Order: sequence, then structure tokens, then C-alpha cells
Amino acid sequence: MIELLGGPDVTLDDAAVRDYVLRTLASHDLDGRSVCVIVPDGTRSCPLPMLLSAVHEALHGRASHVTVLVALGTHAPMTEDQLAAHLGGPYEGFDVRNHEWWQPSALTSIGVIPAARVAELSEGRMSQDVDVVLNRAVVEHDVCLVIGPVFPHEVVGFSGGNKYFFPGVAGQEIIDFSHWLGALITSASIIGTRGVTPVRALIDQAAALIPSRRLALCLVVQSGTGALHAAALGSPEQAWAAAAEVSAETHVRYLDAPVSKVLSIIPTKYDDMWTGAKGFYKVEPVVADGGQVILYAPHITRIAAMHPEIEKIGYHCRDYFLKQWDRFKGYHWGVLAHSTHLRGAGTYDPVAGERLRVTVTLATGIPEDVVRAANLDYLDPASVRLDDPGAFVVPQAGEVLFRLR
Repeated sequence: MIELLGGPDVTLDDAAVRDYVLRTLASHDLDGRSVCVIVPDGTRSCPLPMLLSAVHEALHGRASHVTVLVALGTHAPMTEDQLAAHLGGPYEGFDVRNHEWWQPSALTSIGVIPAARVAELSEGRMSQDVDVVLNRAVVEHDVCLVIGPVFPHEVVGFSGGNKYFFPGVAGQEIIDFSHWLGALITSASIIGTRGVTPVRALIDQAAALIPSRRLALCLVVQSGTGALHAAALGSPEQAWAAAAEVSAETHVRYLDAPVSKVLSIIPTKYDDMWTGAKGFYKVEPVVADGGQVILYAPHITRIAAMHPEIEKIGYHCRDYFLKQWDRFKGYHWGVLAHSTHLRGAGTYDPVAGERLRVTVTLATGIPEDVVRAANLDYLDPASVRLDDPGAFVVPQAGEVLFRLR
């Protein structure tokens, strides 16, 4: 068993969190060990300066070497200035680097999950060998310490834990594979699902191949702030499970009836639609059939910084791809998954075409022709009323999940 600090109705002060980190890390054999500290990028709410300061105090003079690795997944790398603001510091003896998912020399394979096991984990949805590739820094250190928040998530159910290895610091193949598995289940079906989902099972299986010792400091963060409700430090599986239970109580809001119009106000930490799409994922379950979701983000001027092929593919429901698989199977499956997640539920028939459950409208800085070419609706952000009386308005959208009772 691990010690859970805090809970759903608690706001922790920094001193209590710092004491918890120092005390729990002191109980682990880290003397003379090299440690890879894996942290989220700027798209997650997390008080990293405070946490890394505590970890630095706990490891300074004990660890032989510490690398801080930013878990980008396939997001854009953070600049030096962004890293300084995001992480705090400087931290003497800490080597800070981005996960270079695009750079083969930064990656290594740690084994293969056989097709038969994949079929079992995915409950029959997929069946092929999966090469487990991730950042070589993970295997070149004695211990890996994940630090990151847990939120409802459109691919895996709840984020955090071993998800910081896969997709956080993984190669693109397993990232694509795991995201497409989530897309087959669909975002609306898996987001906010408690327990070990098929995607979580696949991630845990991959993480079990990591030769380094794994620890995780899993956090429940008050959305949009640096305040913490809870912290759990231990094995990634146990720490994640404890934090996910708290997240399910703090990051899910319930409505009594569906709404016909949602205005999701996207915070500036999401700087393209690839990341800002979370403002749709978290509200899709409460939108009535035929309803509309407006993603308001004047600061966003591009669809995807690192995945321009989404502009060629456009946004479509899952069955649009499945029923034309020969046409689309050569694209990165993670891109196809993102497409389905933002477009939501729908059907496709070669004769009748695509029928989508809700309308997705971008009120952003992305040009109208680009938006419409991607199969989304356009709205001039200057025309949007942020106090629209006819809309269910969600400020700081992207982390809190809305569901129907």
C-alpha cells in the first residue's frame, strides 16, 4: 500500500507537499543511483517548480546523476525560455532535455508485445506485434521517477502513471498504435472510465518491459491552477490508481440533461488545435444530438504544429476511416485517432456519406478556408459572446470532464 496525501475535498499547502516528497523519496534506495525524472510539458496544469524543487532537495547528494526529461509525446519541443518558466530552477546537477520523439538516435527498443497478447489486452480489437520503443534515457538510468497530474483522458480513461512512458517518451509507432486502439473504443466511451481500460492495459504491459526501476509521483491538480488536491508516490500502477480515484471525484462534473450548445473557452497553454481539441473531448458526452460545440481560441492560429497531415485528412468520425481503411491505413494512426476524437461520434456509408452527431465550430485565429477544408465549421472569434445566454459556457476548458447523470 502507498500513502495518499490529501483527497477530493482538500487543498494541500506547499509545505505539506514538500514534506511528503522528501519523506517518501527518503524511503527509497536512491543513493548512488542515476535517476531520470519524467515530467509533463506545458499542456498540463501542474506546480512543477515547487515539485522539482522538492525532488532536487531529496536527490541532491544522493543520486549519481539526474536527467529531467520532458514528456512531449508527439507535441512540439519546448524552448529554453519555456522550460525555464515551466520547470523553475535552475537545479544544480539536473540535465534538462526534451523527449526527441522525431530523432531515431534518441530512441531504443526494449522488446516486443506479441500479437496474441495484444489481442488479449485490446479485447480482440487489434492483433499485431508491437515494438516497444522509447527514449533511451529511460533505460540508461537506474531509476525513473514520473512526476505528473492525473486527469480524465480521451485515449486511456485517466491520464498519468505509466502513460508518461507511453506515449510521453515513446516512439511514434507505439504512440500511434495505442491512440488508434483508443479511437476504436471512441473518446466518448473511454474518457473518464475508472480502472484499467484496454489502452491502460497495453501501456502497463509495455512499461513492464522497462529494465529500470519505476516510481511515480501522481498528482491531482485543481484544474487551471497550481493547487493540489492529492499526491501519491510509489509504483506507477499503485500511485496512478490512487490518484485516479481522486481525479474521478474532482475532475468530473455531472449535468441533469444534455445541452444543445457549448462554448468551450480554450486556455493559452494549448497553442494549436492538436492540443486545444481537449476542449471538445471533455464536453462531447453532454451535447445533445444535433448540438454544437464552439471552441473559442483566438490565440490558436494553426491546426497542428507537428502533424500537418491532419489538414489533408480532415476531421472525421471513426467509421469514416474504418470503412475506407485501404485509403487511410498508410497515415500515422495517431493522426487518424486525433481526427476522430475532435469530430466525435458519427456514421459513414459509401452512398449516404458521413453523418455526424454534433457540429464542431472553430472560433480561432486559423483561417476560414483551412478550417472548412478540414471538415469543421468556422466562426469569427470577434463575433463570439463569452457570456452567451444560449450556451453552456466552459471556462478553462480541457481538463474537467462533463457527463450526464
